[in-house]
Amino acid sequence: MTKDVAAIIDGKAFAAGLRERIKAEVPKFQEQTGRAPGLAVVLVGDDPASQVYVASKHKATMAAGMKSFEHRLPADTKQEDLIALVEKLNADEAVDGILVQLPLPPHFDEKAVIEAIDPDKDVDGITPVNAGRLALGTEALVSCTPLGCLLMLRDELGDLTGLDAVVVGRSILFGKPMAQLLLQENCTVTMAHSRTRDLPGLLRRADIVIAAVGVPMLIKGDWLKPGAVVLDGGINRLDIEPGEAKGRLVGDVAFEEALPHVRAITPVPGGVGATTIAVLLRNTLVAASMRAGLAKPEGL
Repeated sequence: MTKDVAAIIDGKAFAAGLRERIKAEVPKFQEQTGRAPGLAVVLVGDDPASQVYVASKHKATMAAGMKSFEHRLPADTKQEDLIALVEKLNADEAVDGILVQLPLPPHFDEKAVIEAIDPDKDVDGITPVNAGRLALGTEALVSCTPLGCLLMLRDELGDLTGLDAVVVGRSILFGKPMAQLLLQENCTVTMAHSRTRDLPGLLRRADIVIAAVGVPMLIKGDWLKPGAVVLDGGINRLDIEPGEAKGRLVGDVAFEEALPHVRAITPVPGGVGATTIAVLLRNTLVAASMRAGLAKPEGL
């Protein structure tokens, strides 16, 4: 049933709850294994946004009771030296998760670096092996942002069986794994993209809309089905307006237009993106459990 104003799905609050559940599971893992789960993050170069993100990951990892291993390398690091570090982390029994912060400086072959990561420690869910496992429906470590979306959808809607879902965007880090996750939840899934002929027509039939195309406010309010749940994974900075220090952030959905139409929607910022680090911690704990031969913690 359509409401006058949609519920705002608070990604920060959802992430905080997930982090608390993870923190409660870590001592159980320690009791069974004699150690804490470990996450290694590798940062190459001095990109300011990446530095902030890596610092946030370190803080969150420590707060959850896990071990954090940071490796900061200069921008002129050689490809073979970075791969050698990844291989060293693959062999380190204290490390359960490996994340190489992207993007890498231009002289790196990112594909080769990603493929060097042990799939069982690939907590960012970006290796070809984990992409294949997800497609086959077997146990996989899944890219953090789409998995965060799935967890929020379950929280909002419960059983997703039979619902019509449209994923707008086909990136390997978001759109494609998101579609696979929704298929596993028994949704009927349509993938749309920049060459889709009638995007408004598709969206007007969708119970679930996942936006991840990178076009500011592409999806208009009257394109959305009354009562739909909309998760906006777009992060776009608009041009600076008079009186602004920097352009404001908006998503791929025209948020204010959508509010009267939909059941629930995530804001930008404070929505989908806010869950990413919490899901990274979740993946680290799951990877640690799988490596130790333990069952995946319930509720995660």
